[in-house]
Amino acid sequence: MTKTKTRALTDMRPAMWTALLLIAVLLLTACNGRRSERVAFDGQFFRANASKVDRRQREQFEVTVSPVSASLDGAREAGRYEAIRYCIQEYGSSDIEWAEGPDAEDGTLRISNDRLLLRGTCTPA
Repeated sequence: MTKTKTRALTDMRPAMWTALLLIAVLLLTACNGRRSERVAFDGQFFRANASKVDRRQREQFEVTVSPVSASLDGAREAGRYEAIRYCIQEYGSSDIEWAEGPDAEDGTLRISNDRLLLRGTCTPA
């Protein structure tokens, strides 16, 4: 290699390292941004999912929350939160008529395979 080619490669190294560092920082902040949107209930994070029960009647929904073993009270509140998000997204209202809601007695809640199941109907404003 000639001296000019070697000097050109040496001059590019700081720029290359800076670019790699910038990419790494951007990737880390992108991942952290998603985590910061998560909400903890009773000090725990839960996986909660709301879905319509029937495609013709999207106001009727069910929510599954897991793991219930982390905290029953937290799972209840995570389910309530997910149900409210669903109803606001679908109807612009947080009003819910619960068929099997988070305020039910402990023995009457539907829990199976460490998952809590809640059911309700969004009541549009």
